Amino acid sequence: MKYLLMCCTEEKRFATMSKGEIDAIMEETSAYCEALHKSGTLIVAEALEPVQTAMTVRVRNGTLSMTDGPFAETKEQFGGFFLINARDLNEAIQVASKFPSVRLGSMEVRPVMERHRP
Repeated sequence: MKYLLMCCTEEKRFATMSKGEIDAIMEETSAYCEALHKSGTLIVAEALEPVQTAMTVRVRNGTLSMTDGPFAETKEQFGGFFLINARDLNEAIQVASKFPSVRLGSMEVRPVMERHRP
């Protein structure tokens, strides 16, 4: 089954970290992703640009509105995602718990809806 792991961190926290600290986390994440990829667990992983580059789009009663930034003001921002294969939710949680970013923020684990094809 596929699971989407949504990485949420405080962008402001990264601004206070040294280049060495950031590089260490990125290297650790890259190594973990490589191991997950080799095992067939990781399907795709992508980081996102800072929240300042986000746009929120809505259509209400046929009228388009756009707002700079994310949908809601939050302490943590959605910074990237990992799409994985896992046997079940427990395995997906175990995979998520080993990402270095969970030490700095959180990881939302959500099953991907399976389409039932005729």
